[in-house]
Amino acid sequence: MKLKNPAQIEKIRESGKVLARTLDRLGRMVAVGVTPLDIDAECRRLLKEAGATPAFLGYMGFPASICVSVNEQVIHGIPNRRKFRSGDIVSLDIGVDLDGYISDSAATFPVGSVAPEIRRLLTETRRALELGIAAARPRGRVHDISRAIYRHVTQFGYGVVRPYCGHGVGFSVHEEPQVPNYVSAGPNPRLKPGMVLAVEPMVNLGGDDVSVLDDDWTVVTDDGSISAHFEHTIAVLDDRVEILTLLDTSEPLIAGAAL
Repeated sequence: MKLKNPAQIEKIRESGKVLARTLDRLGRMVAVGVTPLDIDAECRRLLKEAGATPAFLGYMGFPASICVSVNEQVIHGIPNRRKFRSGDIVSLDIGVDLDGYISDSAATFPVGSVAPEIRRLLTETRRALELGIAAARPRGRVHDISRAIYRHVTQFGYGVVRPYCGHGVGFSVHEEPQVPNYVSAGPNPRLKPGMVLAVEPMVNLGGDDVSVLDDDWTVVTDDGSISAHFEHTIAVLDDRVEILTLLDTSEPLIAGAAL
């Protein structure tokens, strides 16, 4: 685990502010007739304008500035020319590198009119993120986050993605520790001041199981069910946990506040 000092957390905080503004702008673009490539192009433009770079571009060979995952695509969708249609949902996942400090956030947006059960999936997945962050406490455990997310989403019969999970972030895109969305038998480290984590529930309307497509990136649900994804970067401080990727926040927010 790579602990960050206050000056380094401040740099990640600035990265998170750029990310929050960018994700808000891109989310407003999601509409009928727009394509994932349109989103990717605008992401590149906005980050260049902000003096930042897309952390995902070129990471392990990823070919785009943003992951755009539609409907049954869970994560890591490569932008293409398929136009969004009414009833789709679109997950946007962005990593921002600002002067070498990386933040990570995601949200899922409905296109036009979506079915009530899909809208509820979005609501409850976002709520799971809120509850997971609220459960994070300095000197608590990673599984406190995992347990809060899992308990919330499984009461609705939703599937929880297991092969992919939250993680440390800040100096690179993926760092230790892993932050699963269920309570695993794996490591359960304490939440130490200086830890910066990406918390990201990935929740399916159907079962848990997922596979990777032939492009070696796009993760889809095995049963074709719709999947939602929400994510924030948080910092564990001495006396609180702060969300670093909130939009237009002039004062640090404490975990558990409205997202």
